[in-house]
Amino acid sequence: MTDPLIIAGRAFHSRLMVGTGKFSSPEAMVQAIEATQAEIVTVALRRVDLNSPTDSILDAIDKDRYLLLPNTSGARDADEAIRLSELARKSGLEPWVKLEITPDPRTLLPDPVETLIAAEKLVKLGFTVLPYMPADPLLAKRLEDVGVATIMPLGSLIGTGMGIRTRDAIEIIIEQATVPVVVDAGLGLPSHASEAMEMGADAVLVNTALAIAGSPALIGESFRLGTEAGRLAYLSRPGASSTRAQASSPLTGFLN
Repeated sequence: MTDPLIIAGRAFHSRLMVGTGKFSSPEAMVQAIEATQAEIVTVALRRVDLNSPTDSILDAIDKDRYLLLPNTSGARDADEAIRLSELARKSGLEPWVKLEITPDPRTLLPDPVETLIAAEKLVKLGFTVLPYMPADPLLAKRLEDVGVATIMPLGSLIGTGMGIRTRDAIEIIIEQATVPVVVDAGLGLPSHASEAMEMGADAVLVNTALAIAGSPALIGESFRLGTEAGRLAYLSRPGASSTRAQASSPLTGFLN
């Protein structure tokens, strides 16, 4: 593990996180997850029965192989998100939570005020908090100040596949962040994941793009490769772009 992703002191080899919603079957979900080689898998608490060991989603995921990251998708305010998080911890899941508070069903944009309130309370309750948030550099700093483990700004509206429409703001967040930055939501193609990693994001999270593809396993592999390629490109410290043509081979001196 020469380039690990470190979250809350825990090391991960993969920089690609995946969700479990919208898949046509548990089998398709598992095939996609395996193809991505992800190690962190998010599960919406509203879609699973935490008290049932045979829940189709929970039963399909190897908890010894993956960190199961419960998310509070569907929560409308801080109190509801905290309640869902507590239920997950009481059911035996690790005290890690992807905090999502999306009161507007039309845009599914994360509520910045309720997200900050919930994050601060959950950190005090002993949770490792990974908050889904608008691409707002000021909010990112506020969330860091209350002790979250990552910053997870959206690339574009969740589920749209439009790619990174918030690039300028994410670049500022990456520049000032002292915790990992995970670009979440709106990534529809492997090139979007690669773009985020080339910018200097520490990781990306993908769900819908995998679930609705004709071959979830094949696109899962392509997202893995895109994420890895983008990370390698970032580490290579690529040269600056130029508005003028520059010859890659010298045009003088070689005949002397």
